[in-house]
Amino acid sequence: MKIRIGTRGSPLAMAQAIEVRSKLMASRNFALADLPIVEIKTSGDRIQDRPLSEVGGKGLFTKEIEEALYSGDIDIAVHSMKDLETEMPPGLAIAAVLEREDVRDAFVSLNYARFEDLPNGATVGTSSLRRRAQVRNVRPDLNVVEFRGNVQTRLAKLAAGVADATFLACAGLRRLGQPERISAAIDPGEMLPAVAQGAIAIQMRLPAAADASHPLWNVVCTLDHAPTRACVEVERAFLGELDGSCRTPIAGLAVRNGAKIDFRGEILRPDGSTRLTAGFSVLEVDALDSARVAARELLRQAGPKFFDPEKHRQSPQGSAESPPSKGTA
Repeated sequence: MKIRIGTRGSPLAMAQAIEVRSKLMASRNFALADLPIVEIKTSGDRIQDRPLSEVGGKGLFTKEIEEALYSGDIDIAVHSMKDLETEMPPGLAIAAVLEREDVRDAFVSLNYARFEDLPNGATVGTSSLRRRAQVRNVRPDLNVVEFRGNVQTRLAKLAAGVADATFLACAGLRRLGQPERISAAIDPGEMLPAVAQGAIAIQMRLPAAADASHPLWNVVCTLDHAPTRACVEVERAFLGELDGSCRTPIAGLAVRNGAKIDFRGEILRPDGSTRLTAGFSVLEVDALDSARVAARELLRQAGPKFFDPEKHRQSPQGSAESPPSKGTA
């Protein structure tokens, strides 16, 4: 059996595809030639001059890969699970979720050891509306600028002095073999991560109902890590009820605790001025419904226009803050 593995071409995406290939080789007697990796350039990779929130959100990193699944050019697709829409396109499904890596955000700086060490007025670069809002909520004195690009691009910008610090996912840096880049790992109690952060998803075409014993489906399903899937499905239920996207600052983390799921989620105004949180600890069987209820309660508290983009935000000194720079981030 030959399995063509589709992925984006960034170093992190390739590292994740190689991880999946290694797990497939360990689960069956596949030769390396049986598992070719097919690089697919996505719209999100091509568009580097505008924030994602302006050009379509997280689907920009999956659309072309999903089209390759439909056309049969690839057999499975490897994604960072946080890039996937909460609703699967017709005929596609998540066949496996790999065991989760470190869920935390990494504070990365060449000059400062911790986030709290940043002086007033320091510049933080991030392309994430969630991180932007969380930083501004805690440190409204900081200057937050747009920071598009893959991990290597953002680290290069940091070295060039475009910003004093940035935030990346600990999981990504670890998968790239660069944990030394982490100046400090941020406790989720201080900065709640993105939904499904640290999880890798394997997506493929659904087998026909009459072909439930499809050999490829059965091979891929053996890689599924049930505890991780349970947690990210709760987080994605929360996100889906909020109709979340790259245009909305939303965070959530579910942790398995015996037979229970402990969950905390939050929504923020884009300018960071307001943060609303919700949490629960329930039996796993009740967690999906509880996540949707928590999301609806946050929407009720937020009221209309909570997620509207900021129009004009005053700095602590009273002058209008400059808009984010339009670099790649």
